[in-house]
Amino acid sequence: MARTISIGDYVATHMLGQGSFAVVYKAHHRVTGAVVAIKAISLKKMDRKAQENLESEIHILQEVRHPNIVRLFEIQKSDRYIYLVLEYCAGGDLSRLIHKKGPFTEARTQYFMRQLASGLRFLWNRNLIHRDLKPQNLLLTSTEEDGVLKIADFGFARHLAAASLAETLCGSPLYMAPEILRYQRYDAKADLWSVGTIMYEMLAKRPPFGGRNHVELLANIERQELRLPEGITISKECLGLLRILLRRNPVQRASFEEFFESRFVSGGDLGEGDAVAAGGAGGGGSGRGGSGGGSRGGTRGGDGGAGSGGDGG
Repeated sequence: MARTISIGDYVATHMLGQGSFAVVYKAHHRVTGAVVAIKAISLKKMDRKAQENLESEIHILQEVRHPNIVRLFEIQKSDRYIYLVLEYCAGGDLSRLIHKKGPFTEARTQYFMRQLASGLRFLWNRNLIHRDLKPQNLLLTSTEEDGVLKIADFGFARHLAAASLAETLCGSPLYMAPEILRYQRYDAKADLWSVGTIMYEMLAKRPPFGGRNHVELLANIERQELRLPEGITISKECLGLLRILLRRNPVQRASFEEFFESRFVSGGDLGEGDAVAAGGAGGGGSGRGGSGGGSRGGTRGGDGGAGSGGDGG
């Protein structure tokens, strides 16, 4: 960014990212010097549905405060823009870290999974479903070992009781649950499928399956066996959680209670004595996911949503 931009009491110094109708800047407060991310959303470019999603996102961010959820500090408005002043995450997003330093060890994967579970438990207790969980929407305070993971981008999030069903097709295809890809009604368990794909990607440096379009992606999910790349060895607890998160049938998929109470998420360090070779990780019957045999570059979701993460160094 060649010049600074004034936004209320803040000075935007450079652009972090952009989507179809939003640009995110790194900025600092004129008086305190506090560093923030400012999401500048063009009202002119938004249709009615996008405006509804924005209103929902603002409402949700105003009511949640948790160490593993990106914080909304304030909102500013002009004739053409709405500005969300958000917590700045200097480590960029999890997708970028996976690309640079992946595949992760099981211990590193567990470290991030426990933080993701903590944020999701907070949302679950408030009957909130995110509906667009993916590595690009998980921001990091730093790329160092102690970096904190924070859930971001609540544009698709909704209040949804455990027993209620939704029908809207939303999210990012590579991380969508198969019931959504089938245009079936779905519940909060769709988020857990997304969690499983994120967990897999941390361990394998790629999503569990791919496809050049929705149809091919769904076909790969339905017919291919869940396998991690050869040479990856993980504990039984890690493999077991991966299997129950990536069950194609949502009725058989892990519940949120099972996810939160799993030893991998809630227990202590896992001993190497329980390690198993992950190459034979295939689940049986409707517990199977995909193998990544489809095109990795084919089906991608949306425009990335312009989060508040930094450039990751």
